[in-house]
Amino acid sequence: MKQYIKADEWKIIEEGFVPSYNKISESIFSVGNGRMGQRGNFEETYTGETLQGNYIAGVYYPDKTRVGWWKNGYPEYFAKVLNAANWIGIRVQIDGEELDLHTCTVESFRRELNMQEGYLQRSFTATLPSGKQVAVTSTRFCSIVDDETGVISYSVTPLNFSGLLTITPFIDGDIKNQDSNYDEKFWDEISRDVHPSGAFITLRTKKTGFDVCSGMHFCVTQRGEQLDLPTEAITKEKFVGISCSLAVKANEETVIYKYAANLSSENHPREQLLSACEMQVNAIVAKGFDMMLQEQKEAWAAKWAESDIVIDGDVSAQQAIRFNIFQLNQTYTGEDARLNIGPKGFTGEKYGGSTYWDTEAYCVPFYLATADARVTKQLLLYRYNQLGKAIENAEKLGFNKGAALYPMVTINGEECHNEWEITFEEIHRNGAIAYAIYNYIRYTDDKSYMADYGLEVLIGIARFWNQRVNWSEARKQYVMLGVTGPNEYENNVNNNWYTNMLACWCMDYAIQSVQFVRESAPDKFRTLTHKLQFNDAEEIGKWQHIIDNMYLPVDEERGIFLQQDGFLDKEQILVKDLPADQRPINQKWSWDRILRSCFIKQADVLQGIFFFEENYDLDTIRRNFDFYEPRTVHESSLSPCVHAVLAAKLGDERRAYEFYLRTARLDLNDYNNDTEDGLHITSMAGTWMSIVHGFAGMRVQNDRLIFNPFIPGKWKAFSFNIAFRSAIINVQINKEGVHLINRSAKAVNITIEGKEYLLNAHTKLDIKTEKVNVEVV
Repeated sequence: MKQYIKADEWKIIEEGFVPSYNKISESIFSVGNGRMGQRGNFEETYTGETLQGNYIAGVYYPDKTRVGWWKNGYPEYFAKVLNAANWIGIRVQIDGEELDLHTCTVESFRRELNMQEGYLQRSFTATLPSGKQVAVTSTRFCSIVDDETGVISYSVTPLNFSGLLTITPFIDGDIKNQDSNYDEKFWDEISRDVHPSGAFITLRTKKTGFDVCSGMHFCVTQRGEQLDLPTEAITKEKFVGISCSLAVKANEETVIYKYAANLSSENHPREQLLSACEMQVNAIVAKGFDMMLQEQKEAWAAKWAESDIVIDGDVSAQQAIRFNIFQLNQTYTGEDARLNIGPKGFTGEKYGGSTYWDTEAYCVPFYLATADARVTKQLLLYRYNQLGKAIENAEKLGFNKGAALYPMVTINGEECHNEWEITFEEIHRNGAIAYAIYNYIRYTDDKSYMADYGLEVLIGIARFWNQRVNWSEARKQYVMLGVTGPNEYENNVNNNWYTNMLACWCMDYAIQSVQFVRESAPDKFRTLTHKLQFNDAEEIGKWQHIIDNMYLPVDEERGIFLQQDGFLDKEQILVKDLPADQRPINQKWSWDRILRSCFIKQADVLQGIFFFEENYDLDTIRRNFDFYEPRTVHESSLSPCVHAVLAAKLGDERRAYEFYLRTARLDLNDYNNDTEDGLHITSMAGTWMSIVHGFAGMRVQNDRLIFNPFIPGKWKAFSFNIAFRSAIINVQINKEGVHLINRSAKAVNITIEGKEYLLNAHTKLDIKTEKVNVEVV
């Protein structure tokens, strides 16, 4: 664990330059806008250890995965979100000497991510090998107003000399991914164009044929006046730049403004890509840096008004939750149903940048409560639009008659995960898709979604489970063989409780949904049954028989759900008894040893209880929690948040807070020694759940918002806004009680600690022990 980030409520601050931390900081200081993202790399040359990273949403490469032991049904490729052209580059030379913090003496250094206003600022003073000393300040952001653009202000001030400053703003498309095999590069150049103050380059991905045009314009100012300087075009393969030189004086600032755009053929006609990029660059140049920054601040203010969580009394916790919310809002905006949320977002290349079940299980609750319902609906439509591919994926594995198996990893609907035990076995992801539909409708009351889109997906998923189980003559029950549950430290197990339980729930929910659509939208139901060749009486009968006769492993003596057959045959060692030098086990142990151990990577049985806790009494939840958590090593970023919410449910405030801190500062403190690969974006939504579902105890049940809150000991109070069925509710929780403000024209039914209230439009509700005060606002 590292603790070099300074505490601040609204900023992420690094003071002093430690080269060994640079790749970690590049991840932490990433900026993005839902269309593009940029790691916290330096604009000037840096020859030290770095992961240069700029990523364009939806652009990927199908890396070959076929190997000697390839089997039928195995994915043909592993999709990679590609490192795209480096648009931030500004080469700086002083009297011919390169500015490079790897070769300079860094006298002072500060990197600051302003989360409130949405920009990254860096300042340093460095002494070059010649003894010349310069001060540099750079400010940059990816605009969330003009979401295909980014802009940079870069100032250079000589401190102990006068001389010749040469600057070369450039776009470099000659890049590769960190994990490229044999330094393979994935882009071909299509065209390039350079004129005195701007340059454009169009690149095309190999195999997939995505075109991306990157363009830039720059200007140089001194004393607030723009200079008219002679320039020289610099061009080479996949590279365009413009160089100019000017005399500089000691203590006189020179500012370079660089405006850039990245446009993809996914969003613009290929033949118009260059002209569209030129128009976009010209548009932001006309605005100017100051106007763009003001627009950025205003746009972020609107986002924070929706999604902020305010914590009084704990700066570290406040900084952490805002960092997580900031990165989530930078990653996904809901503007495009073709896009989704990769585990690393736009901050790194690990996991290929593709979509996992993380979105439905962890991210959907965040967007439901902090944004317009349209944003979450786009995430659901992403899966609906890929239903045909999910049916194809199932067919590759031998399923038929419209059975749908959604991929474990995808970017276009096809399965592209390159580990067989995940691709074939971790089929519980299907249940997360169904659960997201349930969660969306329960939360928004958008029942029309079921008839328009949801039921078709649910039928495909139910058909899959119907074919995936088999009847055991020995047990006289249905069983599910050869699966991997959420605990990926066990593969090819039989009767994983979570998977079996979830399969039953999916089929039951599909039955309920069939009945609902048949009654509420009969015309749509007839059209759908014809399209799907759905025999509701026959298929529902089979689903119900499976539900009624599914084997769900339990240990009667301990009163727990058994993670899978044979789990208790393992040697039962607790995590607390593991020597510290043996952890993390995924870096210290062989895979064979991990698979034979009882250690759990992340919530498995507890994931099911987390989803459906209303089905279990507190004693049942406590017995399972007390058995499984001590065996959980939490080596998945998705693990601590589930445990935080359940610990809060059980009134275990100490452990709830410990788990919150672990998930909240996972990247800021580099808990797992892997932040340099990119941030854990999807688990950040779990941080939000740890507070809102955990400490505030918020649930939606029977069309009501429910709260069962407590305050961690270090906190004085915390507050947040909740968007719920067209209402906006401000929730404030302090030592005296719960304070609610309805900022909308719609009344909301609310339950607090078991007592029911009606929060009328534009009213305030203060609840203190047995006293309720209602005040019109």
